Amino acid sequence: MQQSLAITQKSRETLMKFFIDYSADQFNKIPPGFSNNLIWNLGHIVVVQQMLVYNLSGLPMAVSGEMVAKYKRGTKPSGSVLAAEIDEIRQLLIDTIKKTETDHASGLFKNYQPFTTMSGYAINSADDAANFNNYHEGVHTGVMMAIRKFV
Repeated sequence: MQQSLAITQKSRETLMKFFIDYSADQFNKIPPGFSNNLIWNLGHIVVVQQMLVYNLSGLPMAVSGEMVAKYKRGTKPSGSVLAAEIDEIRQLLIDTIKKTETDHASGLFKNYQPFTTMSGYAINSADDAANFNNYHEGVHTGVMMAIRKFV
């Protein structure tokens, strides 16, 4: 998992640049032809990593139930996200990966509820989840790269 988390960390550093380059209005704008916006993708990235690695390991997540309900698979933006929530997502983007690294190093991930993704990828461990998560984050980073051209 250590190598997967190193990749995730680099990905998240790239995503952090969005917080420098875009305003709250730009984060919330849904361009024509898209079903979501920049901040939804960032919140979704954080929530899915927590669900895949922690929730399916039977461990507490670092995100609230409200955040999960708002950003899990199958959701879409339902109004503007305020500055405080944007800041929370920014902080979670980095803090969740640091915590995952620490928890992995301490051997916390012992159990896992197997899960098969919509694309048919079988995840049988937290290590598998970390690997799949990089693919998932890459997909959403690509969507964000497309959205940014229109905000």
